[in-house]
Amino acid sequence: MSGRDHPRLLPRAGFLRENGLSLFFALLLLLALVGQALVGSQAYDEEARTAGLQEIGVLGYVLSSSFAVDVAENWQSEFLQFTLYILATVWLVQRGSSESKKPGDEGRESDEQQMVGAHATADSPRWARVGGWRTRVYSHSLVLVMATVFLVSWTAQFVAGRVARNEERMRDLLDPLGPVQYLGSSDFWLRTLQNWQSEFLAIGTMAVFAIYLRERGSPESKEVGTAHDVTSSSD
Repeated sequence: MSGRDHPRLLPRAGFLRENGLSLFFALLLLLALVGQALVGSQAYDEEARTAGLQEIGVLGYVLSSSFAVDVAENWQSEFLQFTLYILATVWLVQRGSSESKKPGDEGRESDEQQMVGAHATADSPRWARVGGWRTRVYSHSLVLVMATVFLVSWTAQFVAGRVARNEERMRDLLDPLGPVQYLGSSDFWLRTLQNWQSEFLAIGTMAVFAIYLRERGSPESKEVGTAHDVTSSSD
């Protein structure tokens, strides 16, 4: 039957089309977590058998500190990357990159450019129109949320990582590490720094690659025929 006969089908199709990017990555995230749980539980149980310990299975692994710390250490580095990138691109530019503002446009920009307060339009978000502390908070809401998720994820990595590390130490008949001891341990900082360096590499190379390379139709790329020294597609 046609969509005309079933009008309720149309909003659903519109929702999927209008939210395709977020839904696509949500699905990839779910699949990656499931894959990590399956592979991780297999590796965990293999180590347990080798050590003569009890196997825990997939559900036990998902509820374990080992799974939690592996997830948290990846999440914290991703949100740190975006937090720093959002802040850095306010003040720093990369000539020729589609990821950068034009040289000379550094800074927070004027209220008129940002369409806040008296310069807001009728369809601007309410907190952009009202002024005062609410507009100030909303003006930085993206980085505030990103930074909060980073700190929560990093804290989760610390808590779960300490539990996982102490489980290993107890199997080796060693004393558990206290919070301060684990904070200064190589295990905590190895988990942290090996993720940070990869994120910094990825975001830095993206800014530079976007000067010379193109992906037709992507908003993350300049138009194919745009000159290399044009800093953004809006020039």
